[in-house]
Amino acid sequence: MSNKMGLEAAVEATVEFLNKAVKPVLVAGPKLRVAKAGKAFVDLVDASGYAYAIMPSAKGFVPETHPHFLGTYWGAVSTAFCAEIVESADAYLFAGPIFNDYSSVGYSFLLKKDKAIIVQPERVIVGNGPAFGCVMMKEYLSALAKRVQKNTTAYENYKRIFVPEGHPLKGEANEPLRVNVLFKHIQDMLTGDSAVLAETGDSWFNCQKLKLPEGCGYEFQMQYGSIGWSVGALLGYAQGASDKRVIACIGDGSFQVTAQDVSTMLRCEQNSIIFLINNGGYTIEVEIHDGPYNVIKNWNYTALVEAIHNGEGKCWTAKVKCEEELTAAIETALGEKKDSLCFIEVIAHKDDTSKELLEWGSRVSAANSRPPNPHAERVGAGQSGVQLRRVWSASGVLEAKASPKSLSSAS
Repeated sequence: MSNKMGLEAAVEATVEFLNKAVKPVLVAGPKLRVAKAGKAFVDLVDASGYAYAIMPSAKGFVPETHPHFLGTYWGAVSTAFCAEIVESADAYLFAGPIFNDYSSVGYSFLLKKDKAIIVQPERVIVGNGPAFGCVMMKEYLSALAKRVQKNTTAYENYKRIFVPEGHPLKGEANEPLRVNVLFKHIQDMLTGDSAVLAETGDSWFNCQKLKLPEGCGYEFQMQYGSIGWSVGALLGYAQGASDKRVIACIGDGSFQVTAQDVSTMLRCEQNSIIFLINNGGYTIEVEIHDGPYNVIKNWNYTALVEAIHNGEGKCWTAKVKCEEELTAAIETALGEKKDSLCFIEVIAHKDDTSKELLEWGSRVSAANSRPPNPHAERVGAGQSGVQLRRVWSASGVLEAKASPKSLSSAS
């Protein structure tokens, strides 16, 4: 439980900070789940009228169907028009954020410390100070909702600049399948009875752009950038959430790390849909630091899954190379094979990546190759193994410096 005096003081300081702001916004972070504060966050949105965004690893923790939802705040690769509203705000409350090289796109956030309220599961920091300990996030957000003044300015500004997004170019008959067309069809598959599981790689960015209907689950991990995570995570999620049909988007390189978990999925009679995106390499690594080690040995993935199946349990596989084959495979997976584990191998060009990955990869690469700063605070390491230290610059902007020493895992 919160320290009562600390909670009251934190709320008082926050109310004063926010009520004098002209266009405040809210941003949900991944620790919202640990604090079990998702509902309290939405209650604050309703009470305040603020526009709100999510950090990428908080997708699925709060509704995306709320009218004041801006999208994903991910620096330079944010949802269109989202970063402009967040970074131009004169006050932003981050509930449960994790700032690392990946979530901040190489520490390129244009945020100012004196405008930020950072709410962690048991601690609140208002601007440049003060800080309040022993304050539980859930209680704090609930108390704040009762005190803060309504202010819809940021949302009104968002409506002024918002322009609906376009659609992928229509392909020719039997044209090689493009990844943006694949995800257009995955979007159409989603319902409240679905869940999406996004593997590390370009699926991060493509799945992040999916618009989740009410009740649709979502799982995604960024803290360690662990390739192969999703296959085991799919096994566990599908076993624990039997009311959901899970749609997993997995790259070929990631799948090779933990492919054997498909065996247990079949033994447990799971009916997930796996889209294996075969583009011949570790695409996300290519965009950070390319080299021959990013090319992998191609497998006959559908034949491998058939071998694991071995006639025991319900399993269906397909290999698709164009949109016509994809639509037929999806129709079968949702219809005739709805009770089976469905494995759909999608053949994609090695250079078919999202524009967000291209931007993100170049910025993370640049951040991880900076010279060391001996006065910075160490905060961990990215997937590259370069030790990073988060610092607020003299102008109050969140930055990171690299250290020559490496760590074995991210902080």
